[in-house]
Amino acid sequence: MSAIEVSALQKSYGQLRAVDEISFSVNRGEVFSLLGPNGAGKTTTIEILEGIRQRDGGNVRVLGVDPWTSGYALHKKLGIIPQGFTFFPKAKPKEAIQYYADLFGVTVDSSEILRKVVLDDAVNTYFEDLSGGQKQKVGLALSLVNNPEMLFLDEPTTGLDPQARRAVWEVIRELKKEGRSIMLTTHYLEEAEVLADRVAIMNKGKIAAMGTPAEIIAQHG
Repeated sequence: MSAIEVSALQKSYGQLRAVDEISFSVNRGEVFSLLGPNGAGKTTTIEILEGIRQRDGGNVRVLGVDPWTSGYALHKKLGIIPQGFTFFPKAKPKEAIQYYADLFGVTVDSSEILRKVVLDDAVNTYFEDLSGGQKQKVGLALSLVNNPEMLFLDEPTTGLDPQARRAVWEVIRELKKEGRSIMLTTHYLEEAEVLADRVAIMNKGKIAAMGTPAEIIAQHG
């Protein structure tokens, strides 16, 4: 069974067709990237898949169920980093993890999660004092609190310098090795090339091309 199945998905805002009858699937254990410019429809698509935005048409299945009607039964299996992730300025990484653990009603080893995202050197640093890359790693850490089957990462490295971006890439690579299915949106071709097994280029609500990174580069340079 695929992790995600999308068929003829549609979403409009007034006269604007943000998502225009797109179809794709994501295999279990795969990193699948939606690549495209701002306004292409990537975030709307991923929010529909997360179950936080209702679609206008088409069929969607995430881990075998409809994300809009499944509620917490699905959400407890998902890890989500929204675009522009932030947190309480005076919270420390361990406190943030415990806050999320309490929300999910789970017991976690915060030190192990911080080690996994390579943030164990900043456990006592306030969120507001972390670097951009460290803040994104906090987001990754929080997305792992409920030990999710599926991760949704919406523009996880936007605004980061090249060194910080590559540090986040390394964490995502390690999460893939654990067998997690990952849906990634980005407007960086290099990011999709480095991380994704398959890529869908999205523009003006439509999928313009889909394939492996090598196939996409061969077709579109």
